[in-house]
Amino acid sequence: MEPNETHVVVGVDGSPDSLAALRRAAMEAAVRGAVLVPVLARRPSDAVPARAAGMLLDAAFDAALGGWPGDVLVRPAVVTGAAGPALVAAVTGPADLLLLGTPHRHWPHPHGDHTARHCRGHAPCPVLTVAAPTTGTTAANSLAKTPS
Repeated sequence: MEPNETHVVVGVDGSPDSLAALRRAAMEAAVRGAVLVPVLARRPSDAVPARAAGMLLDAAFDAALGGWPGDVLVRPAVVTGAAGPALVAAVTGPADLLLLGTPHRHWPHPHGDHTARHCRGHAPCPVLTVAAPTTGTTAANSLAKTPS
């Protein structure tokens, strides 16, 4: 990491809201000339191997952007721990931007509200929550459609 780099950090979990946040984060990174840092946080109890987490990131980029962007530097992070602290830890300073999806009432995320509260209370930079349109594709659906 360069000392004066600006980062756009985004939480990715494959939900429609996180895909909307990923689309916005890629745009913000391009406009700001910032490094895009997609963070996928896994709880220690999750039985998701690192390879599967990488596949989920690939599927999220495919679903949100049609693939990994070529116009911005991307430094993905797969971390073990709660999403809120993992996202805040990825922020490097007040010039960064942190984005996360806003869970819809009809499709609640078990940790969404807690994650957003933690980020708003602890991040040293602006925190932007992004809602997905009412219909959308999830990264998990994209993975399910991928031929074996």
